[in-house]
Amino acid sequence: MSPSELSYIINELGEERGEYFDAVAPPIVQTSNFVFRTVADMKRAFDDEYENFIYTKGRNPTIDILRKKLAALDKAEDCLVLNSGTSAIFASVFANVKSGDHIVSVNRPYSWAQRLFDNVLPKYGVATTYVDGRDIEAFERAILPSTKIIYLESPNSWDYAIQDLRAIAELARAEGIITICDNSYCTPLFQRPIELGIDMSLQSATKYIGGHSDVVAGVLTGTKEMMKKVFNQSQLSTGIGIPPFHAWLLLRGLRTLPARLERISATTTTLVNWLKQHPAVEQVIFPFDPSFPQYELAQRQMTGACGLVTIIIRAKKMEEIVIFSESLRHILMAVSWGGHESLVIPRCASLNPQDFDAANPEHRMLRFYFGLEDADYLKSDLEQAFEAMV
Repeated sequence: MSPSELSYIINELGEERGEYFDAVAPPIVQTSNFVFRTVADMKRAFDDEYENFIYTKGRNPTIDILRKKLAALDKAEDCLVLNSGTSAIFASVFANVKSGDHIVSVNRPYSWAQRLFDNVLPKYGVATTYVDGRDIEAFERAILPSTKIIYLESPNSWDYAIQDLRAIAELARAEGIITICDNSYCTPLFQRPIELGIDMSLQSATKYIGGHSDVVAGVLTGTKEMMKKVFNQSQLSTGIGIPPFHAWLLLRGLRTLPARLERISATTTTLVNWLKQHPAVEQVIFPFDPSFPQYELAQRQMTGACGLVTIIIRAKKMEEIVIFSESLRHILMAVSWGGHESLVIPRCASLNPQDFDAANPEHRMLRFYFGLEDADYLKSDLEQAFEAMV
């Protein structure tokens, strides 16, 4: 996508300022429902709520502006914006399976995707097989006559395992299987699954799209036909759309997305290079570092890697990791990513102390998100925490 096209999408697309007093920022159309002047108009809207304003649970003018921009960024025909990334996962899957169907998913997807596959869908007779997403043959072996969806997450959000999206899309298309990819790590600026042949791309807009850690939302893009299907079968039935104010916040965040990603990427590169040389760090995991096992694939299908970095720290006891994490003064211990603030999650936070095994590298993982702070500011914070650990 050219810089000019990106500038147009973010600043102008969908914004008919003449319709709202030539205001620079679009208004928040804070209404629950919409008026009809004739019975025929109301009937027409009832017949196709996807194309008409009836009730903000479905469509709303502020949300529509956001939808147009996000669809264009993904090079997709259409877009739905839902009340969380989890809702985008649920809506895309639930609208496309029925009892007796089968899903193939990458190993260890986002926790709420896995809970959907393991805890919710089995109640309705839908089974899931997990595969190593790095191996195209693993997908081939897992496909059954009843397989309806291949669910991907590339890169994933801990060790950043990548799937060859184009190859998997070709395999799925030949078998008549729908592909869904969680693109939360990259955003449409750094990877566009739709262009690689994936049917639906989703992301947590809570992260880079919002960018300020003050709104929760999810994005789903694909063909207009598929979005209408998801809208009618999942969104309207469950009421998982977003309110107009949240759409307005996301529009505000979208204005600065390229500038934020540029700053975050530069800071992350600086800190990755520094961490690789640090004696307390055993390994740095980052898709755009040449040491990454799938570096060539990352370079081929991604144009950037944003701010998520995992390190494996040299520690013999869980207590050392706890001390390091709690000694950080400016990097906050919290979930998620994509906001202005830098964050850390120690993997051992999900373990009971007696289960910690220093010989298991995963137990010594810490996932960082580097935000908009100065790189030297973050480096000094990391260094004093490393010193406290000793």
